[in-house]
Amino acid sequence: MKPGKNDIRVEVLITDDELTSLKLFIGDMAESFGLDRRIEQYQGKRPIGLYEWDLDCLIDVIYCVLKDLPLKSLEHDSQEYTALLQLYDRLCQIYEETWHIRVKRDYSSGH
Repeated sequence: MKPGKNDIRVEVLITDDELTSLKLFIGDMAESFGLDRRIEQYQGKRPIGLYEWDLDCLIDVIYCVLKDLPLKSLEHDSQEYTALLQLYDRLCQIYEETWHIRVKRDYSSGH
């Protein structure tokens, strides 16, 4: 997807732990307009530029991972879980502040 002149781009620095955890689930980013490749190549040294649809994708993927923890072989007390939760909350905050749209944050798995 090509950004238009009115599309807002935000710069996000994804930390090492967050990036490592996110890359575990890169395969869940179907139909991501190349975001999966960008995340795969991203090294976390500089902020990555993300548009609204990129954040939508990342938030949705992380939401699904957090909601389906037992299926994703992730434990609540693991470093990966903590890093994903931190990234999820930060991306939601950026999304809400930039586009003034509330993001659902109920990701409890219910298990």
